[in-house]
Amino acid sequence: MRALRLNGRTILLILAEAALVYGAIIAAVYLRVGVGDAPDELIAKNGYLKAAVAAFFCLAAFYLFDLYDFLVMHDRRELVLRLVQALGLAWIALAFSFYTFPGLMLGRGISLIALPLALALMVLWRVSIHWFLGHPNFGERILIVGSGDLAVELAREVLDRPDAGYRIVGFVGTDADLLGKSLINPRVIGMTDDLDQIVRREGIDRIVVAMGERRGQLPTNKLLQLSLAGQVTIEEGASFYERITSRVSLNMLRPSWLIFTGRGRQAKGAELLRSVVHWLVALVGVILSLPIIIVTAILIKLESRGPIFYKQERVGKNGRVFTLTKFRSMRVDAEQSGPVWASKGDTRTTRVGRVIRKIRVDEIPQFWNILKGEMSFVGPRPERPHFVAQLANEIPFYEQRHLIAPGLTGWAQIKYPYGASIEDARQKLQYDLFYIKNQGLMLDAIILFETIKIILFGRGAQ
Repeated sequence: MRALRLNGRTILLILAEAALVYGAIIAAVYLRVGVGDAPDELIAKNGYLKAAVAAFFCLAAFYLFDLYDFLVMHDRRELVLRLVQALGLAWIALAFSFYTFPGLMLGRGISLIALPLALALMVLWRVSIHWFLGHPNFGERILIVGSGDLAVELAREVLDRPDAGYRIVGFVGTDADLLGKSLINPRVIGMTDDLDQIVRREGIDRIVVAMGERRGQLPTNKLLQLSLAGQVTIEEGASFYERITSRVSLNMLRPSWLIFTGRGRQAKGAELLRSVVHWLVALVGVILSLPIIIVTAILIKLESRGPIFYKQERVGKNGRVFTLTKFRSMRVDAEQSGPVWASKGDTRTTRVGRVIRKIRVDEIPQFWNILKGEMSFVGPRPERPHFVAQLANEIPFYEQRHLIAPGLTGWAQIKYPYGASIEDARQKLQYDLFYIKNQGLMLDAIILFETIKIILFGRGAQ
């Protein structure tokens, strides 16, 4: 779960922004009532508590708009736009809260001062901090051991994340013909025989090993000496890739990963706890969604003849086939010619179907599959047997996604845009394997929150 825990930088960013928004609101009080009267005003009217509540709303809005996702936020214009949108949403939510709980009200004059002040401070702060994080002279200096496809793939992922805090100094390899050549902007700056000298000369902080064929080529003694001397951090390329991308690289995946990710007794206990929690969440979901279920069933019946529910065979845990239930969103004759991939803007979808897919209402009947123990709330999305057979032949390790129960939502669904091709399935498998390796209640909670965000903002549904 290392890749999913809040790292120190993100925690500091959240704390700094909480202090910034809180300070902007307190400053607005001073500007509104004057320096002399502000302390008494804040104490008499619980101003400090109200400012804390307002700051919480703002941080929640920043999260909803992905302002703590550094991959999304590398575009400065997008950053400023989302800051404006997030603060606007926070202030609208606060207005409703003030109406419901008048005791929380900040005061119209204070709000009118605090909003532009908080926006100006946040834009200045975020532009500054992202410039700092993306500056080539700052960040951890990375040396990649390897000069093949795996090394280039890893370097490309780092270069796509300039705010992640890593700077690739270069590659070291075993092919003298590549010395000085640019593989993907960073160059091959030396040979593995000179690894220790290069580390000292370039001030390297971390060595990442990304070699496809290691037998007779991996500089084991050099790496061991550097590790024992404590001069530099040494990391396996696959784990580094996983940490910065939140997915498992199929190109770097080895059979040993599957062997050492076996389920022990402790893991079985955690899995049982997860199953109980998921079952309870599904039960609550069924009860709360009963009015939606009734309305949706009526609308489907009114629009077109045919069954309300659509039942389809899917592949579950350990390859067992089960019947998945959804609200019917397509015409009855949608697959009279055989199974086909669903596509964006699918013409087979009914008018009601387009709406219920957009807001994910069509998925509600799957609560029944969870209650029956055929699915979990979170996990790899179950695929049809026809496509599983096809994909298993095309994509290595594809059947390993059936090591756990499939889910109503999953890590791949919140991390990868909708797609309907073999390449899309390959990309999603990398996220599914990451989830299988790191599954737990904390990750499940993150996925559920992210799923709610997707539903609220209408992203990803087809």
